[in-house]
Amino acid sequence: MSTRDTATLLAQLRTIRDLTNTEIRIAETRIAQARTEAVRRELSENADHARARIAAIEAAIRELGGVPERIGPFVGRAVAAIKAVGEQAQPFDEALLGDLVLEHQLLDRARYVKALATAAQHAEVVAVADRLIAAHSATVDWLTTVLAEDALGGPAALRRTPFQAVTGTAVKLVNIPVTWSTRGIDRALDTFRSAPPALGELLARGAHAGDIAVKTLTASTDAALESAERVTRREGAGSAAETLHSFRTSTGVLEPGELPIADYDDLNVGQSVAAIKELTDPRDVRAVLAYEEAHKDRQGVVSAAQTRIAAIAQEVTGLN
Repeated sequence: MSTRDTATLLAQLRTIRDLTNTEIRIAETRIAQARTEAVRRELSENADHARARIAAIEAAIRELGGVPERIGPFVGRAVAAIKAVGEQAQPFDEALLGDLVLEHQLLDRARYVKALATAAQHAEVVAVADRLIAAHSATVDWLTTVLAEDALGGPAALRRTPFQAVTGTAVKLVNIPVTWSTRGIDRALDTFRSAPPALGELLARGAHAGDIAVKTLTASTDAALESAERVTRREGAGSAAETLHSFRTSTGVLEPGELPIADYDDLNVGQSVAAIKELTDPRDVRAVLAYEEAHKDRQGVVSAAQTRIAAIAQEVTGLN
């Protein structure tokens, strides 16, 4: 292997190591956004696995005669901190797309390292590259699934921060100046739960959506929302009624009889999980999850809903 080839391989390994340090810090910041304990545990394990990959990369660098640098973790921490601050001004999906860009770069560089190491007949480095390719391929699929879950209406594995909820909803309102879609109401839900004054401001901005929808959405009781939906539907305001129904669904204030699973209140955990696995429409899963979180909050059922929506998302994106 020529000196030039060795220098190229070392440069790529060092870049991957520094990017992996950034990946670790980002995974640690995502833990606070995890929807369930299982997702928090998965993110924590991912950070641990990334640290193990860094150790393998450092060993490969030494094998090639390079000197491992100790500034990498500090650089990674600084880059992740800057990203975490910057993404608060971004919609949630844009922040995740940024994560996806990082993972694709890591994946592409790992493939390049494998090619370089294969040409140079460095079996140990090829093995490290294979390990990196497998890890980053899995993370790309996971992030793609989370984005698809979010696009389908959730429940996504990660939650928006309150600031991202406000920003994301505001962006959508600006981009849809004439009508306030059902999807926009679902997005506003995150803001409603975490920052009610912010929702009020957004509702004021969305007054063009119709007087009935805006006024009734500010009602504080479940009965008022149900009554508003019934009245608007009776008066022929189908669009406003559907928007209200979507809002009631997302907030978990549907009546048991309105749920897509019959006699849901009478089902135990095992029966509820089995019924959720049979759902095929992400809106139905969302309705059950919101009701479950609002009334019973059984973690086994919540996790089952998350798993089901993930499976649907993978079908939509072709990952399975």
